[in-house]
Amino acid sequence: MLHPRDVLLGAQAQTGLLPVCDHYSGVEARMRKSLALQAEMCEEFGACVFDVTLDCEDGAPVGGEADHAALIVALASLASDKARVAVRIHPVGHPAFHADVAQIAGKAGKKLSHIMLPKVESVHDVQTACKAIDAAGARHLPLHVLIESPQSVHHAFEIAAHPRVQSLSFGLMDFVAAHAGAIPSEAMGIEGQFTHPLVVRAKLEIASACHAWGKVPSHGVVTEYKDRTALLAAARRAARELGFTRMWSIHPDQIRPILEAFAPSVHEIEVASKIIAAGARADWAPISFEGKLEDRASYRYYWQVLERAHRTGGKLPQEMQGWFEALPH
Repeated sequence: MLHPRDVLLGAQAQTGLLPVCDHYSGVEARMRKSLALQAEMCEEFGACVFDVTLDCEDGAPVGGEADHAALIVALASLASDKARVAVRIHPVGHPAFHADVAQIAGKAGKKLSHIMLPKVESVHDVQTACKAIDAAGARHLPLHVLIESPQSVHHAFEIAAHPRVQSLSFGLMDFVAAHAGAIPSEAMGIEGQFTHPLVVRAKLEIASACHAWGKVPSHGVVTEYKDRTALLAAARRAARELGFTRMWSIHPDQIRPILEAFAPSVHEIEVASKIIAAGARADWAPISFEGKLEDRASYRYYWQVLERAHRTGGKLPQEMQGWFEALPH
């Protein structure tokens, strides 16, 4: 029997499915703890439920970029095959960009899930990065792109369309700063970033661009990491109101609330499982389920509910678990 992912998602099966949390760390002690926590939670949930992105851009001290890149290569090389480890390199205009790529992609490319490229203004920056990564021998590596300025928001659809781009993230702080004081500082806070019209517009453009091209929209930083209730509410707004399917974490305490916010409920999993099972028995032809028509479009939706449950460590019925055991890790 054909796998639901192949039948229902097509090309999106290759680009649109990532862990819902992307955890950033740039200081050595925190990078090591992040990788250890990822391994622990992978065992707990039976799946890798968050990425670890090791950070060169904000993590490397000025003048110490080469040493920091070497440290990241060493840490990435120690990661298990089940780990999902990425690196945020310096932007294409930074003096350390080419050295970052040569060292990190060249020496640790086989261990990385992707490379995060910050300060992207247009698809030309993506092309420049791809050329450098390919020259380093890591042609297989996808790119994640950080959208941080009005110009890059304007080009979001073109950037998302690039075949090597897997995800777009929103850089809130730099976006606000790029407006020369026209957006108040409150728009960087946990409330203002969901109400200021220019910020909300940028988020919607990024989410829409990603969904248009089967890519993953990733919501950026919420700095109030000690307030779990507020973080959970913000993550739910990102997921349910703005269409994001992934979110950044900058502190270990943020990971579980993000997983909770992006996870489907037990009831949603139950309904989705029943409909997918019935659809599979009908070879994906239209069916009547509890008095409602279900067809290929709704099957696609409910399969994605199950994908999201799997990526957030949700418990799936036994008959659904088999579909996920058949997937490559």
